[in-house]
Amino acid sequence: MFRPNPGARVRRLSTMAGLITVAGLALSGCGLQPATSYVPAVGPGSIVPIPGIDNAELTVTSKNYTEQLILGKIAVLAATAAGFSVRDLSNVPGSQPARELILSGQADVLWEYTGTAWLTYLGQTRTIPDQQEQWQAVYDIDVKNGVIWGAPAPMNNTYAMAVRTEAVAELGGISKMSELASLPVEDRTFCVEAEFNSRPDGMNPMLAHYGLTRGAPDGVPDANVGLYDTGAIYSATDAGACNFGEVFTTDGRIDALNLTVLDDDLGFFPAYNVAPVFYGATLAEHPQLEGIFAQISPSLTNEVLRTLNRQVDVDGQEPADVAFEWMKSEGFITDAE
Repeated sequence: MFRPNPGARVRRLSTMAGLITVAGLALSGCGLQPATSYVPAVGPGSIVPIPGIDNAELTVTSKNYTEQLILGKIAVLAATAAGFSVRDLSNVPGSQPARELILSGQADVLWEYTGTAWLTYLGQTRTIPDQQEQWQAVYDIDVKNGVIWGAPAPMNNTYAMAVRTEAVAELGGISKMSELASLPVEDRTFCVEAEFNSRPDGMNPMLAHYGLTRGAPDGVPDANVGLYDTGAIYSATDAGACNFGEVFTTDGRIDALNLTVLDDDLGFFPAYNVAPVFYGATLAEHPQLEGIFAQISPSLTNEVLRTLNRQVDVDGQEPADVAFEWMKSEGFITDAE
């Protein structure tokens, strides 16, 4: 059984400055700007101050891409409304550094993806498409690492295949991936990134799972597959360079470009549900945290995240403002008086 060890945080806080410095250098090297700790002032909504919390310190972290920045700000706002004095350590460059902050107790809360933990952190190779089963499998292993997974959200930011909506009728009304095999070979054209093209849970196994052979004349000939940078796939699919593009299911460009996501009806892609992840000693000290985030998780759907991501990536809004307005619209928080 996991036994929280609050002393671990004291012993390892001395390395936080080094990690932050490294993160800052990495951000500078990537040409990115570090996240500020800005969030609008918060008033209570359905999330109210925990009795006796007395401004206890809590550190929130996130990775450094749009969705994670929004989720990080949601966590900051929730913890602030609950009465914590929050240190905002979002915008950490990369999954492994963010993970290390939670493992070491240098951060207390992170929104993380079940599939990422299962395949990347925990070294598993068997993918689990069932979302609840995937969450439980991750929970059962990670609790031994002193990391506690809260209730998962419906949002499942996994891989998918998308088609430009105006082409759906031309392709026989296609809506699910099992229908790819019924298309003429010349219509089975794909835009994918190089990593997806070669990864063990990527293009070739996906095609095989759906009864198609990569490179076969009656399957998907190599000439039918175009390799693109990740960002270019969306616009290439929309422009008709291919019929089917590899996308992430919560990307705001799906809605912005009016793409239609095909149903993975035979369950090939692993589940990547997002869930709040807590440093175990912190949760033992403040068990109310789990209930606070459990209020939020059910409202985080693919459709919601696509809208929020679009507001940042397409409309140019700040992640903190987007998170604040959404939290307020859901009644979790209010404007500060």
